[in-house]
Amino acid sequence: MSEAINPTALETLFTGARTHNGWQDLPVSDDTLREIYDLMKWGPTSANCSPARIVFVRSAEGKEKLRPALSSGNLEKTLTAPVTAIVAWDSEFYERLPALFPHGDARSWFTTSPAHAEETAFRNSSMQAAYLIFACRALGLDTGPMSGFDRQKVDDAFFTGTTLKSNLLINIGYGDTNKLYGRLPRLDFDDACGLA
Repeated sequence: MSEAINPTALETLFTGARTHNGWQDLPVSDDTLREIYDLMKWGPTSANCSPARIVFVRSAEGKEKLRPALSSGNLEKTLTAPVTAIVAWDSEFYERLPALFPHGDARSWFTTSPAHAEETAFRNSSMQAAYLIFACRALGLDTGPMSGFDRQKVDDAFFTGTTLKSNLLINIGYGDTNKLYGRLPRLDFDDACGLA
């Protein structure tokens, strides 16, 4: 059995972490992006399907490609973030299953039902986006996940001619604590959970 992590680690990953809207002018290196991915990839997915595909947008040219898809409330914080991760899902993720899940013919579970494949890919890429957030936090970075963007515009700009479809955006960098909003409440256990 694994040991519980210490209170400082819990604070880093959960209780002290915040969604950032402003960023310090500090770069995030390519090596750090690789380290983020090398942590997040170990998070579980259905049949190890691993459908998430990520584009780390960090150049001025890349940000300009992203600009038309952003809602007005997400524009400045995204353009000033050192990195914006486009977390997408591969609609043909099942083609990798013979290597990722060699225990059986998992590919066939998804090739007969496009709706089942899409639901699986979207759900699991969403989980992988959460793993990405926690990997960033574990490495001392801050994040700002967003769904306020035009998915079709992102797909047209970054994924034309591919099997990828965007899910959400996550700004990554070193947050400016002066631009944080007040801490918002969360639901209590009895409001959000039941016991059966």
